Amino acid sequence: MAVQSHFLSSAQRTAFTLVCGGLAVAAVAHFWWKAQKNPKYHDPSKNDDIEKLVGPYKLSRDTLYRVMDLLEEELDRGLGKESHGGATVKMFPTYVRSLPNGTEKGDILALDLGGTNFRVLLIRLNGPKIDMRNKIFLIPHSLMAGTGEKLFDHIAECLANFMHHEGLSGNGKKFPLGFTFSFPCAQLGLASATLVAWTKGFSCEGVVGQDVVQLLQKAIDKRGDIRVEIVALVNDTVGTMMSCALKDHDTRIGLILGTGTNACYMEQLSRVGTWNGDRDDPKQVIINTEWGAFGDSGCIDFLRTPHDKEVDESSINKGKQLYEKMISGMYMGEIVRLVLLDLIDKEILFASLADKHEYIQPMFTKGNFYTKFVSEIETDSGVTFRHTKQVLAEMGIQNASMDDCATVQYVCKSVSKRAAQLASAGLTVLLNRIDRPRVVIGVDGSLYRFHPRFKSVMEKTIADLVKPSIKFSLMLSNDGSGIGSAFTAAAASRHWDHYADH
Repeated sequence: MAVQSHFLSSAQRTAFTLVCGGLAVAAVAHFWWKAQKNPKYHDPSKNDDIEKLVGPYKLSRDTLYRVMDLLEEELDRGLGKESHGGATVKMFPTYVRSLPNGTEKGDILALDLGGTNFRVLLIRLNGPKIDMRNKIFLIPHSLMAGTGEKLFDHIAECLANFMHHEGLSGNGKKFPLGFTFSFPCAQLGLASATLVAWTKGFSCEGVVGQDVVQLLQKAIDKRGDIRVEIVALVNDTVGTMMSCALKDHDTRIGLILGTGTNACYMEQLSRVGTWNGDRDDPKQVIINTEWGAFGDSGCIDFLRTPHDKEVDESSINKGKQLYEKMISGMYMGEIVRLVLLDLIDKEILFASLADKHEYIQPMFTKGNFYTKFVSEIETDSGVTFRHTKQVLAEMGIQNASMDDCATVQYVCKSVSKRAAQLASAGLTVLLNRIDRPRVVIGVDGSLYRFHPRFKSVMEKTIADLVKPSIKFSLMLSNDGSGIGSAFTAAAASRHWDHYADH
């Protein structure tokens, strides 16, 4: 009996422990639920003083429709033969008229120039199978501000070094090259384009107004140690579209959402008044919209906040790329910083901090609030604001209150949501123009890749604005500037059949 009594006592103790543990878990869950329902901070959207500053970043459906109508007019103006010269959205034909179908074969080189680094790639195409080798080269700052001849000589030298290393020289073969050149260009043919303006810190003399393909080809040819022909010049949006088209043949739009923003799409030749090529099948061409300049005519001034105007005033291209300045990663963090400064000035934000001016001094420095901070802050969910506190601490702002964290996050969400909605309005215009039952949008860029909510906001906004008969999906591009460039050359170049035998 003693053994049985001991057994019962042990069982009872176990049951008691389980019950107590369950009650503890339930209590924790209850308090967590209460904390979520009644957080220890005030909702910043209920504060009238905050809303006066943040409210203008909230776009109604009617406002987005108005933006769409204005952009539609600008697109038509850019495509018109008579109106193109005065258009702000230039709508350049790229002379790329077909998409990859997965049957492309052969070796092709690609060169990706879009910043202080550039890549040279060797891509071996065998239908759906792709083998890629690449190397990154640096462009010294001295060359970015030197002569165009020295810049292209340097690029040709790096290309030759890569080809020697890969065993592609000295065998008598001529290799086709797809050239991704991510600067505003007026394209004159598939392998011909004049530079409209340098951006991204470049200012090489003797290049603006010149054919960049000819300049690079001349630098390659005068070396005499490699045989290369540039068969296609590719904008990064086109490369993005082409790389996604390889995976899904319904891809008809390419979008960049990174440091800057731009889009391309497949347009019918009958709508392209500036087209000067043949009108054989396929009666279509990819248009590089250069939509970042939308609004440079003043047509979207009604959207611009005082912070947008301040960002523009302090930029190196004042009055230019106004749509881009409201969307892209280069400017988003700065817009947020300016809103936060106004809240600090009104003693709404960080008002409880001791030695406030010492703590928040970093906030007064232009460019100190990076766009990556916006993405990190918006990953916070719940009431702890862990990432928000980490970002503020990184800026030297310690012991921010829960109200401060909630306000900072609210500003970030409002500014980034506006950016996503504006990009969505532009995409919806393109979707409606294409008017196919299903369209895939190829997307690339750091803002889209790393922001936690950008894709979901865009999907919701487009679904609300687009024609009900059109189904769409967003596809993240895989190396559009490399693989996309190669497939552009493969699918669109008249020379491809000649080179495929190699």
